[in-house]
Amino acid sequence: MAKSSSPDQGLNKLIEHTLLKQDATNEDVKILCEEAVTHKFFGVCVPPYYVEQAQKLLDKSSVKVITVIGFPMGYGLTSNKVEEAKKAVEKGADEIDMVMNIAAFRNKEYNYIKNEIDSITTIARMNTKLVKIIIESGSLTDEEIIKACELCAEAGADFVKTSTGFNGTGAQVEHVKLMREHLPEKIKIKASGGIRDREFALELVKAGADRLGTSAGVKLMEA
Repeated sequence: MAKSSSPDQGLNKLIEHTLLKQDATNEDVKILCEEAVTHKFFGVCVPPYYVEQAQKLLDKSSVKVITVIGFPMGYGLTSNKVEEAKKAVEKGADEIDMVMNIAAFRNKEYNYIKNEIDSITTIARMNTKLVKIIIESGSLTDEEIIKACELCAEAGADFVKTSTGFNGTGAQVEHVKLMREHLPEKIKIKASGGIRDREFALELVKAGADRLGTSAGVKLMEA
């Protein structure tokens, strides 16, 4: 996928300013949204519980609201994830990041995985939303990353996302490169997990990342 000759330009537009701590408060979310507006980030990524609040806070801005489904372990039943996704859309989420069922994937239950992804993307399409599938690349072998990308492509995901940031090693440049090599051009990549400095962020963009999920967005812009 073609990239700008200078990925440093417009870095803020790739950032999903993230707050997924289990003890996040209303005030934390308010600050997150204010920072996103100030720095003109692409969006904020918040727990389903805070989607409605974030949407209200950002109502008059261009900042999108992203939330997570099946987070962070991914081993919930597909039916549970579907209900989560429906509620998130009802509350105002613009994009959904769903954790793939790694247990089913490791058991090579590939039809289960495709059905899971298809079920979520169907809900999204009906509501003109986007879906990212979190494959937890830091916990997979290269061969497994390639297979996960294949399944995401077959099931119609909009993005493949590296990590939750809660398990495995988080985003890695080599994994992003591998994903880009094995995904159709139309499917984008979100790198997340452990992105705490500008240099690393730019390396990920150069490797093929179209979005960056990070709780250090302000730090990246002020570096």
